[in-house]
Order: sequence, then structure tokens, then C-alpha cells
Amino acid sequence: MLIKDFMTQNPITVTEDISVIEAAELMKRHRVRRFPVMRNNEIVGIVTDRDLRSAGPSQVINFDNAERKLFPDLYELLIKITVRDIMARNIIVISPEKTIVTASLTMLKHKITGLPVVDDQKRLVGMLTQGDIFKAMVGFSASHLGKTLVCLALDDHPGVLKEVADAIRACGGRIASILSSFMAGDKQKRQVYIRLMDDPAVDLDAMKKSLEKSFELNFIIKDDVTIP
Repeated sequence: MLIKDFMTQNPITVTEDISVIEAAELMKRHRVRRFPVMRNNEIVGIVTDRDLRSAGPSQVINFDNAERKLFPDLYELLIKITVRDIMARNIIVISPEKTIVTASLTMLKHKITGLPVVDDQKRLVGMLTQGDIFKAMVGFSASHLGKTLVCLALDDHPGVLKEVADAIRACGGRIASILSSFMAGDKQKRQVYIRLMDDPAVDLDAMKKSLEKSFELNFIIKDDVTIP
């Protein structure tokens, strides 16, 4: 769950003195939504697609050739505006040795969608975005191995997860992943999510009946989204 395992390494960067038009063209070309801004190999700011649009008279500005032909005077003005003029300077960074959870909490706290990743020498080594965190969480769930998700509320006692796992195996199921935490406001009960592998196929109706005999079963569902 360490950031270094999920971040984008060697992220594309820009300098302070390029125009917002150049920065927008780079974002489109590389299909990214933010750039770390560098000065002498040191990160001094961050600029996002929203910052670039804010430089124009409207948030719906596209920075495309058709728009440039329609509004030549506007683009003459925009080419004089540099990244230095609009970038955020109060940069929030994170270490590659921190966890994905720490990164998520940091983004939520500061209401941001990306974090530059710097090492102990303050060198930029990566970029972590919401998309990277989503991919990490999907990976933790093992949804690429199976679509079926079992949710139970279990009394917290030693061996309870083994009891559930044994019951699932007795029905022919193979477990791809188990995620568990205490239920809100109740440290005596655990909310447990178990993802089953697609192979072998399992009679879910029979499994449902079997689990309901011994446990508090919340649901058994099949995700209908194919994860690339």
C-alpha cells in the first residue's frame, strides 16, 4: 500500500515561464490534468487544467485551434500569461514511503486531486492522483479475479474469519480477497467483504442459504462492471 508502488514515476513537468497556451497543449498531448512546476530541479508550484481555464474569460475555454481562429485577440492575450502567474505556490507534497491511505486522507483534508511525491532530498520522484488511488483500491479488492462480493456482519471473536472462509470453501467457493473493519460505533462487530474468484463457478443460492444459517449475511452481489 505504499505510494511508491502506485505513483506515476518521472512525471511530466513544466517551467514557470511557459505560457498557459503551451501548458494547455502539453496537457492535451499527454492526457494529464496537472503539472508540477519546476525551477532549477526544485518544485515551486503546481498548475492544473482548472488553473489554465481560469486564465481565460470562461471556464469552458478549450485551447483548441478552432477556438484560436475564432478569438485571435483573446489568444494574443493568453500567450502573454505564464504558468508563474496562475500556479498554486502552497504546494502539498508527500513521501513515496507513505501509504495510499495517508495520501487519500491528505487529499480529502485539503480538497485536492493530486500530490507531488518527493524524496528525503525534496527531489520530485513521482505524482499521485485520485486515479492512481482508485486503481490501487480496485487492485486491493481483487475484482480482476472475480465479480461476486459477499458482505457479512460478524461478531468479533477469535477465528471468526476462518469460520466464514471454511463455510465458503465448503460450498465450493475460492476466496480472492477479504476486506474487514469494525462497524461504525460498534467495536464488537465487523463488516467483512469477501470477493470470490470466478473459477470455479459456485451455486450462489446454495451458498446464501448456507451462510445465513450461521452468520449475519448482508448481501451477495455480482459486480456488472468489467475492470480493465
